[in-house]
Amino acid sequence: MTIEIKTSTLEPVRNTYEHIKRRFGDKPASRYQEASYDVAPTHNFHYRPYWEPDRELNDPRRTAIVMQDWYAHRDPRQYYYGAYVQARAKLQEITEANYAFFDKRGLGERMDEAVRARVIRCLVPLRHAELGANMNNVFSSAYGVATVITQAFLYNGMDRLGIAQYLSRIGLLLDGNSGASLASAKEYWMTDPVWQGMRRYIENVLVLKDWFEVFIAQDVVLDTLVYDLMYRQFDEVLTELDGGDIAMLTEFMKEWHKDTSRWVDAVMKTCIAESDHNRETIGSWVQDWREKAVTDLSPLAEIAVGEGALNESVDILNKRLAKVGLNS
Repeated sequence: MTIEIKTSTLEPVRNTYEHIKRRFGDKPASRYQEASYDVAPTHNFHYRPYWEPDRELNDPRRTAIVMQDWYAHRDPRQYYYGAYVQARAKLQEITEANYAFFDKRGLGERMDEAVRARVIRCLVPLRHAELGANMNNVFSSAYGVATVITQAFLYNGMDRLGIAQYLSRIGLLLDGNSGASLASAKEYWMTDPVWQGMRRYIENVLVLKDWFEVFIAQDVVLDTLVYDLMYRQFDEVLTELDGGDIAMLTEFMKEWHKDTSRWVDAVMKTCIAESDHNRETIGSWVQDWREKAVTDLSPLAEIAVGEGALNESVDILNKRLAKVGLNS
């Protein structure tokens, strides 16, 4: 008996969905393309929003930035839900191992009391700022245009919630899970003059109506300054004070900011390249919020790192803006 094995090739009936075919051509599409492009509805809405009857759902007029096609944006990370969850799960696995190591070795108990107090005053209150950042990014997700933009805002917002929780866990690791450090951090956030500038900045952004201006104020200006100031410069200060073990607890924040900055820069670059109107509008917002951030962050920068620290962070912000086509 002879068995003959043959291979048959089945041609697909179609390569992708029709709306993806119209945008990218009749060829196999990536998961990111199929999950992200031309998904949000733009026509035939059943009703206008009761809270804003002069606007449609997904109305592009909710921002002063004008794009001929908002789907011109592309996330360089190509995050759709599946890819995003996998990336964050991998990063979280590493972070959980770091926290377990810190706890198992009792590194918080061995830390000098003055260093511990400095961390609780200068770092842990950032959990409240991160919750504000969560609200700002979720707002931009709700009122933004095009799924390629709004889904990234939602991922960003959920990341900020996770970072707030990690900052809370740092406080718990330093006080033996008593919660005293979190109570102290909240009191610092509410009453300490060092934090009132940051608190004012966050609250001013919370009441903005233009979702792209929220993006500029939060994800571009404030995040660039704060993440350099607190997760690079403050980390170096702690290392000099024999508190370098905290670095393993903030590694998630550093890696997350590096990853998210790629998307933030891509959004900025695409919008600035679209028109002079966009460039001038974004430039005006950047200048305004940069001045406010420098004023509001100065007390924290001086206490946490020292005089002149914020100038280094501003230089990094200016270089970042120059790379996306926005000169200082």
